[in-house]
Amino acid sequence: MSESTEHAEPNEHASEHIEHPGYGTFIKVWVALLILTGCLVGMSHVSQTYAVWGLLTLTPLKAGLVFYFFMHLRYEGPLFKVVILVTLGTLLIFFALLFSDVAFR
Repeated sequence: MSESTEHAEPNEHASEHIEHPGYGTFIKVWVALLILTGCLVGMSHVSQTYAVWGLLTLTPLKAGLVFYFFMHLRYEGPLFKVVILVTLGTLLIFFALLFSDVAFR
């Protein structure tokens, strides 16, 4: 019998070559996180209302950057991304219900 050069089945993950970002990308994201943190600190010095709105808007943006780049969510499949978005959306709904309950007491 002659040996076949074909393998049984190629690994589907081996065929996908994922280009991971270099240090430059991580440094840019880190600088963006520092700038956003500086904006939050600046807003907290202006007024308490700006601080709360800054926390409610900029903090999820910062968390998204961390998830996407540093926790490698960028390279996950679409199903996992949908699960993460549904989870975060549910958390957002609970926060909105909490704030509305506190606001109307």
